[in-house]
Amino acid sequence: MSYIDQNLMPGEQVIYRAKLHWVLFVPGALVFILGLLLLAVSGTVGGIVIALAVIDLIIAYLNYTKSEMVVTNKRVMIKVGIIRRHSLETLLKKVESIKVDQPIIGRMLGYGTIVVSGTGGTPEPFHRIANPLEFRKQVNEQIEKAG
Repeated sequence: MSYIDQNLMPGEQVIYRAKLHWVLFVPGALVFILGLLLLAVSGTVGGIVIALAVIDLIIAYLNYTKSEMVVTNKRVMIKVGIIRRHSLETLLKKVESIKVDQPIIGRMLGYGTIVVSGTGGTPEPFHRIANPLEFRKQVNEQIEKAG
């Protein structure tokens, strides 16, 4: 059972689930390709680079599969990371704003950073979220319904 499902309040329903974007795997994949190229020049160095890339890809995979971002009919709940966990649980009525930052490549590929600002709290950024505009839309719709 997921972290989110374990922490739902009575009567709370998940309205929208978001994921991290696949772009999370790009750095490890590029290092892996570099390792393959280095393998032709120096087997030892290439092997070390490939091993580091595989470790990075495993960590990216674990982050991808274990991170959860949901909008419920009562809250915004986000949990990212496996070793260093970063989480946020904010009641919809306490959400002041949801800011979306997208670089040009993020707009083209459909990912960005969500910054959640709650009443009296500091802004909380969450990076490489797939379809961040839809996440913000879902939060705003639930705030409107709860209003």
